[in-house]
Amino acid sequence: MLNRRTFLKTSAMSLPLVAAIQTLNPATISAEAIADAAISGVAPKLIPLPARLAPVDPSTLPWQQNIRRVGQSNMTEHDPAVMNIEEWADYWHTAGADIVFISVTGILAFYPSKVPFHRHGKFLNGRDFFGECVAAARKRGMRVVARMSPDLNWGDALDAHPAWAMRDENGSVLRNGEDSRLFRTCMFTSYMDDYVPAIMREINSLYDVDCFYTNGWPPIGSLPNCHCAICSKLPPSNTTAYWSAFNDRVLELWHKYDAIAKEKKPESFYFANLGGNVRCGPNLDRLGKIAAWFQADNQGRTSDDPAIWGCSLQGRVCNAMMDGKFAANVSAAYSTGTVRWRNASKNPDEARMWLNETLASGMALYYHFIGSEAGFGEDRRWQKIGSDYFQWAKKHDAHLKPRRSLANIGVVMGQNTQLFYSPPPATHAHDYMRETTQGIYATLLDGRFAFDFVHEDRLDIGRISKYRALLLPNIAILSDHQCQQIRDYVRSGGSIMASFETGLYDENLQRREEFALSDLLGISKAGDVIGTNGNAYYGRIERSHPILDGFSNTNWLPGAQNRVPLKSVPDPVLTVVPGFVQYPPELAYPPASHTDEPAVVLREVASSRLAYFPGDIERTFWLTGHGDLLRILHNTIRWITQDEAVVHVDGEGLLELFAWETTPGYAIHLLNYTNPNAHHGWLSTVNPLGPQTVSMALPSGVKVNAVDLLRSERTTPFRLEGSVLRFTIPRVDDYEIAAVTVG
Repeated sequence: MLNRRTFLKTSAMSLPLVAAIQTLNPATISAEAIADAAISGVAPKLIPLPARLAPVDPSTLPWQQNIRRVGQSNMTEHDPAVMNIEEWADYWHTAGADIVFISVTGILAFYPSKVPFHRHGKFLNGRDFFGECVAAARKRGMRVVARMSPDLNWGDALDAHPAWAMRDENGSVLRNGEDSRLFRTCMFTSYMDDYVPAIMREINSLYDVDCFYTNGWPPIGSLPNCHCAICSKLPPSNTTAYWSAFNDRVLELWHKYDAIAKEKKPESFYFANLGGNVRCGPNLDRLGKIAAWFQADNQGRTSDDPAIWGCSLQGRVCNAMMDGKFAANVSAAYSTGTVRWRNASKNPDEARMWLNETLASGMALYYHFIGSEAGFGEDRRWQKIGSDYFQWAKKHDAHLKPRRSLANIGVVMGQNTQLFYSPPPATHAHDYMRETTQGIYATLLDGRFAFDFVHEDRLDIGRISKYRALLLPNIAILSDHQCQQIRDYVRSGGSIMASFETGLYDENLQRREEFALSDLLGISKAGDVIGTNGNAYYGRIERSHPILDGFSNTNWLPGAQNRVPLKSVPDPVLTVVPGFVQYPPELAYPPASHTDEPAVVLREVASSRLAYFPGDIERTFWLTGHGDLLRILHNTIRWITQDEAVVHVDGEGLLELFAWETTPGYAIHLLNYTNPNAHHGWLSTVNPLGPQTVSMALPSGVKVNAVDLLRSERTTPFRLEGSVLRFTIPRVDDYEIAAVTVG
């Protein structure tokens, strides 16, 4: 089947056209020529965009929703002795920051605090460093976040309040891993009820700040494991019962701190450290309902999440939770990773890509460095990167602030599954759900699908009816209520793709005897999970089907590393060839090459299409990169969506796509990941892509005034075929935004 990847390689006539268009000036050629240049293969069926939202007066929004750029020079104990406050404030103001974070802390006071155990830094010397920074920011019209850190304190506090400390199973105090003078504080103790509020009230009494923030709490990506006198009476950590108590405490403190913030100014608020993408510690559904600011502490790539799209993934989580409220991603200008240099700049191309992803995924820009030695840093290379980027973005704020996503595919996040699911021993998994998430994410990126994340606690039909299909990549933990919501969604015409142990556990992590969605998916278990010992299982092609488009000259296709064996179904498309020995090669053949066990189950119910893979196919694709698995997944997604799309982007390269409605019109964001360091390390170069043709069907009555390419800062021709808008982006360096202005 001809598609965007094969067209440019197989069509002899296309080669000179593609070569020529890269040298053309779009201002001098016709709209028809440039819009036709890269159209290839069979395009999906374009679905008209929804009617545009009613306009909103920005002045009626809470102040934080008009913030577009956040600056932070994270302050060290030494900064009062060395930082040039005027230079610091001038930098962030000139860059275009709307708001800056200034350290109050809680570990070390940056002002002459009178709160007991709020230790003054040894270089403070009675100076009101915090107050001077607040005054400098205010003088330049920048708002101020009072930054606190309640997660650590010193030995004198521990001596006076031993109950404040986290403790291990033996009752020993848990200390900071890098400086043992600091102990780790427990969130269930009076430290959080008394000490933190005392600092907040002292700040409110002395300074004019706009809001309060706690760094280091609540934990991201994991849950506390404390055995202090209070926590020993709670359910064991890493259980759903503990998570319930943990979430109740998080919300209790959040409400308490928010009320304190508002004691001085009603428009003030409290927010906390979040992030961890789909593995965030607190329940994102509950927090999303009360949080005014989502602080996505996702500063750069890690060894656990080495792919370049980590910031975009976080942005999709924020979009799923905040319903248009404010979210910002903390982009580190310093050297993140397994080996860190927190006071040295990272590669410029890597730093810019994290900022690109922040904007593309709908978040506000946030740039962050640590320490101000020698006035404003021994290493100042990061500063031009940030100021140039902020100043460019400021020119295009209207187009870069999204109002709503236009995606037609929803991916269920499964926060419960991410935190609590333990894969069967047969799976031999390192980090099962992280690998699964990366697998489905990479699949969707490669296929250029427009998709959103959806939290499993937000499956009400009013929220998910916008999606043509929902994907459930091993969402093992689902309540009966959530399963009924999925049934209702299918009954309303939605489609489903699910895999592996989806729905085999209830919300209390109790294993069900049968799939909770067995009736919907038409499946029934025939046994427990079967892993791989040698050759993984195969799928034997039994008959033709659209999910097998593009395959020829083979009877077998790769299956997955692990599977749940199913009872037979009528007229299967693929059946299982069980795994067998891979070494020695003399024994590498199947003892049973034909079975009636289905390797995929496909159903059509009215206008809905349902697909279930008994194997962990998304995760196996991530582990192997096998193109057959990718083709099967792409074909299946296109089949369940009936090949419908809200926007189609055609051209070469690995891109991540975002499509937003904005106040002026629409914004199509393209992130270029075609890079040897896309999956590991840092970007050190940019590999530009050639023409990318964009097609989208506009709502009735919407007229297009212009299509502007914001990163390259030029206008591109467009044409309308009825309601279908087409235009070509001649070149994508690391990032491009096509801003469609409508009238």
